[in-house]
Parts: sequence; C-alpha cells; structure tokens
Amino acid sequence: MGKMNSKIDIRKILVTGSEGYIGSVLMPLLVEKGYEITGLDTCFYSAGNFDKKLNVNYNLLKKDIRDISEDTLENFDAVIHLAALSNDPLGMLDEKLTFDINYTASLELAKMARKVGVKRFVFSSSCSLYGYSNNVLTEKDIPNPQTAYGKSKIMAEREISKLADDHFSPVFLRNATAFGISPRMRFDLVVNSLTGFAKTKNEIRILGDGTPWRPLVHVNDISNAIITVLRASKSVIHNQAFNVGSNKENYQIKTIAECVKKQYSNCEVRIMQKMASDTRNYSVSFNKLNSELGFNSEISLEEGIAINASCYEKIMLNKAIFESSLYTRLKQIELLIDQKKIDKKLRWINNEF
Repeated sequence: MGKMNSKIDIRKILVTGSEGYIGSVLMPLLVEKGYEITGLDTCFYSAGNFDKKLNVNYNLLKKDIRDISEDTLENFDAVIHLAALSNDPLGMLDEKLTFDINYTASLELAKMARKVGVKRFVFSSSCSLYGYSNNVLTEKDIPNPQTAYGKSKIMAEREISKLADDHFSPVFLRNATAFGISPRMRFDLVVNSLTGFAKTKNEIRILGDGTPWRPLVHVNDISNAIITVLRASKSVIHNQAFNVGSNKENYQIKTIAECVKKQYSNCEVRIMQKMASDTRNYSVSFNKLNSELGFNSEISLEEGIAINASCYEKIMLNKAIFESSLYTRLKQIELLIDQKKIDKKLRWINNEF
C-alpha cells in the first residue's frame, strides 16, 4: 500500500437507504454536523413516521441501487451505503434477490464510486455474518453466516475490499443487532419486538427458545459510529472492518426478555418454541472499535428499553400500529407486491415511487 494522506476533507455525502430505519436517524445528525447530504432510496417504507415526522430537508433521489449510474455518484466525497434487503426473513423471500441487491449491486456501486473519485465508502455490514460460534468473535475470526443475508454481507465486504487503493478507502461497519426508536421504526428487531409485545399484548413473546446469543446496539450509536468513521483519519479506517456495539451488550434472547420485564413488570415471558429454528448464535468483541476509533456506545439495553417505553406511551402504541406493515420489513414488501405496486423483483410498477 502506498503512503496515504491522513486528513481528508469530507463534506458532500450520498447516503443510500436514507429513508430506512438507520438512515432516518442518521440524516438529521449529518445535517447537524454540517455535512452536505443527498439521500437515495426506493422509498418502500417512507410512509412510516413512527414518533415524529422527519424535519430535515435534503435532496432525495428516489432510485433503486440496482439502477445507479456513474453520474449519480459524481462530486461526492463519501458514500454511506445502508441500502439493502435488511434482515434474514426478508432475505429468505428470494435468496437470489438478496445476493443481487446486497452483493452484486453493492459491489457495482463501490466500483462506480471509485471510478468517479469518491474518497470514502462506508459499508453498513452486520455481525450476522458471524452466524454461529461459541466463542467471542473479533474481526479476525472467520465468518460463518447461516443465512442469505449474512452471506451477502461478507461476500460484498470481500470484493469491495479488493477495490481499496490510495484514493479509495472502503470501511466496513459490522453492526450488532439494532434496536431503538426511529421514524421508520422496525418491529422485526428483537428488542423493539419484545417491548412492543409487552406494551400492546401484555406479554413478552419470545419467538424461538430464547437461548441464542446476540450482540445489541442502539440505532443512535450506529449513526454516531458512522459519523466517527467519516471524521477518522484515513490511516485508521482504510479497508478495515469494525464491529459496532459494546462488550457489555451481548445477551441471550431470554435475558433480553427479562430486561423488558423489568420495564413491564405485569407481563409474563412466553417461550413460543421449545426448539430453536434460528441457528444464529454469536457473541462479539468490540475492542477494535474502542481502541482504534476511540468510540464507545452510549445507550445500554436497559436505557434503550426505557426510551422505547416512553415513546410507546407518548404515541399511545396499540395493536394496530404494532402490527402495521409499515414497521415490519417483510410484511410491507409482501403488501406492496399484493397491491401490485412493486413486482416480485422488488421494482416499482409504473413508476409508483
């Protein structure tokens, strides 16, 4: 590797997936920090405004990442690539689509970004790529993905990594399982789901047997980690992967449920399946994030649950909102297909954006 300049002035940023769960939390923070931002999204979920409407203005390109051309990427200093088929159940809808979007389109995006002179490429990856292990895993451990989603993320990382040079710096943020309040709320994430069941159904419903381990991270901390990477010296982040979360926030799902019960003391914890159908089970180390980027997550599981509960009270969360397709990714995609607004390749029909 040639000698690299440590200081890079990053001002203009394109954020793919800007209207999603993480994007709708990140965009106002980027504006607040003085970045000039453009969003890009298919807008499948943008009708959702869970706790408040987004009160930040930016240029939004309503576009599928499979359709991006080089001219879309010109004059940006950085790309934050959040857009993806965003979880394992959605990935199982059509595994080929998961690879087409999360791997092939992501790699093409990175290639075009490199070609037009984008300096920094922040790839939103996932600890899901670790899949299954009884050890505490670091970035040096060999991934063992159990799902199409996890496989697509590590495939994209490996190929995008090969594009790194003196002028193009990819960085891979392997987020722990996200939770917390977002304008584009997701109730298909474990903490949000368990707290939602507690509020609306007066029970804490574990869909598996509760034994798998998961690392957790608040959506605000993911967003702040992205900003930290944008500000970091090139020599620190260049072609590196970072697990994003906290060493204190590795939990078995049944322990997460017990934490929810502390907030909702009248609820009973219900195990829905004695045998776990979910083969993912992993605990993760976040030492590299702490030591090399000086970043520490701020919102613990218990604090996040309390914030969720406060928001649920404020908006009077009920069964109709909790079960709305807008806040469960697979349900919304299936609804849009049923309504013939998008086709089975997840493309808008008749430009219905």
